[in-house]
Amino acid sequence: MTRTPETPLPSLKERRRLREAQSLSQADVAAALGVTRATVRSWENGRTTPRGTKRDAYARLLTGAEEVTPHQENPAPALVGAATGPVQASPDRAEPAPEPPSETPPAFELAPKPDPELGPDPARGPEPELGSELSPEAEPEPLSPSLTPDQAFDALYAFCAPALVRQTYLLTGRRELARESVERAFQLAWHRWPEVAMDRDPAGWVRATAHEFALSPWHRLRPRHRNPEPPPAAPADRALLDVLLQLPPVYRRTLLLYDGVGLDLPETAAETEASTPAAANRLLHAREAVATRLPKLAEPKELHRRLAEVASAERLRAAKPTTVRWGGEQRARHWTRAAIAFTVVLIGATTLTLRTAPDHYEPPLAPGATVHGVPPRVAPGPLSAEELALRAKLKGETVSGPERLVPEAG
Repeated sequence: MTRTPETPLPSLKERRRLREAQSLSQADVAAALGVTRATVRSWENGRTTPRGTKRDAYARLLTGAEEVTPHQENPAPALVGAATGPVQASPDRAEPAPEPPSETPPAFELAPKPDPELGPDPARGPEPELGSELSPEAEPEPLSPSLTPDQAFDALYAFCAPALVRQTYLLTGRRELARESVERAFQLAWHRWPEVAMDRDPAGWVRATAHEFALSPWHRLRPRHRNPEPPPAAPADRALLDVLLQLPPVYRRTLLLYDGVGLDLPETAAETEASTPAAANRLLHAREAVATRLPKLAEPKELHRRLAEVASAERLRAAKPTTVRWGGEQRARHWTRAAIAFTVVLIGATTLTLRTAPDHYEPPLAPGATVHGVPPRVAPGPLSAEELALRAKLKGETVSGPERLVPEAG
């Protein structure tokens, strides 16, 4: 049996050029193919690759063999299949089951949209320049090459940080840890800005870094994290957050990325560093656990809505981008000075050791040994009568006595 070769696709840069040459947006392509805008964006940046009928239709659309009307609302039935449908537990295929695309995009709108008649919410402060929701419909425009690194970083931070803080809060249930995780992620991004700026998905890079830092098990050793923070005020929000925090971290993160952020299953698996079947099984178990405790959230759309409400009810605010950049530079300088100081101490200890260490070999002294056969020393005892008489005779002789005692000159 011979396998049919897959339809060839243009290169990554050519895909976007062909789409723009036909005056089509990513939303137009997504509507025509029956997928989400996030999926089309993943196809263009190379994170995922279409397969089967989606691949054939995508190739025909790029080459102009298939006419597409911008914002087509009724795509062909053969191309219908949303990437955010319910996952069915099947032993042979743990992929999301296709369903017609809904009117509500699978975006993670973690903040309520302001009423144009009421103006922005004064409690939240000024709105970010590029929006605060990480959703396919709120995708930022490509940054101009003329922007400086500071401006490009500030634009990425203004677009990603507000929603990312709310996402991280759902992962940890801690407000301060959520803010700290996002700040640390952006500080690391600023430290590696050339790498992040050239990444296919800078927002995904920062999101993955923030989630990994927030779920680090070392936080439990910190004194300020031993005491729980006040729960949400609303009982329904508190119940949902308790259910989320009781899930294993990998299940919680998979549920948040798929049902919250709106990523498709391959993207969720890639970001959680798991295979697609493993990510599907985690998602199934997480949904089952939530539905067991909260039956009203068995529907994915309702779960998505409730996640957005719980996160946006806290009114979490991220720090200013200039503060984050300054903090990252200060941290980098601190660690650089610490590394230099450690190197100086190591060099000094090595030099002292070389100066004080012996420069030649000195054999050790042999241990002492017992000598046998030597008579013991005898202490002087009392004089005998003969010895006493001789001593008296010698003392009685004068200087001019016998010649044997004092010789005289001749």
